Amino acid sequence: MTKERKLTCIVCPVGCGIKLTYDADRREILSVTGNQCKRGAAYAADEVFAPKRVLTTTVRVEDGFLPVVPVRTAQPIPKEKIWDALKELAALQIKAPVAYHQVICPDVAGTGVAVIAERPLPAETEEKAG
Repeated sequence: MTKERKLTCIVCPVGCGIKLTYDADRREILSVTGNQCKRGAAYAADEVFAPKRVLTTTVRVEDGFLPVVPVRTAQPIPKEKIWDALKELAALQIKAPVAYHQVICPDVAGTGVAVIAERPLPAETEEKAG
């Protein structure tokens, strides 16, 4: 079955308006228009057949200066794995101190993608001493 979809490309700041025609049954791209570069066509195909997102959230920290640390996936993960990843990270509690880009979870929700800290977080005692 032939379908059409309109997307705004987010690969770069240009934000091309892309029109994609595809065969949903055969999972085949028939045409891509509106993109100014090849990356836009690749983004559109991925968005239709295998959408991915970078997940950002927080993880609880024991004995930290703050109770949570912001984290993100090191690479985009499949959209259908987002809720599984959130549940896994919600159950996680790490011990302070936390370093910037420290790996918090090496393989979130079986995706093969690591979750990393987005800021350093000293232990509560380190902050009081400093």
